[in-house]
Amino acid sequence: MKFTVLIGVLVVMTSCKGISQEKDTARDKGQEKTKEFKVQKTEAEWKAELTDAEFYVLRKAATENPFTSELLDNKKKGTYVCAGCGTPLFKSETKFDSGTGWPSFYQEIEGNVGYDVDYKIGYKRTEEHCATCGGHLGHVFEDGPAPTGLRHCINGVALNFVENK
Repeated sequence: MKFTVLIGVLVVMTSCKGISQEKDTARDKGQEKTKEFKVQKTEAEWKAELTDAEFYVLRKAATENPFTSELLDNKKKGTYVCAGCGTPLFKSETKFDSGTGWPSFYQEIEGNVGYDVDYKIGYKRTEEHCATCGGHLGHVFEDGPAPTGLRHCINGVALNFVENK
């Protein structure tokens, strides 16, 4: 009986993976993370320039708590740029409310976001990073709105907002 319950629990636990992770979103074909980025700094330089939260997200691939970003409810027109190097990453026109607690976009600014695959939580996810400095941004999933069907789920602390004037 205990064995049957144990097997049942294991089956339930392994089947909890969302369908947004099933496909090869990953632009992981041919766009692997490179070690050399245009902006190169030492860990000490990054620590001196970034806040603690920015450093842990951008440089250590941490995740901020959901619903804590000041940018989550931002409705202004402008551009979201990398908090590490200022590279334009997302336009406000592509931002949408995903209900996840992190700023979400359905399209990146092409060429400014890089992709890699991570298995940090036990299954394949497509990680996003700044193509200029390599800073960790978040992940992209295939459960977003039209026209792309993508949800770029981004740590708000990894972004700064530049309002259109």
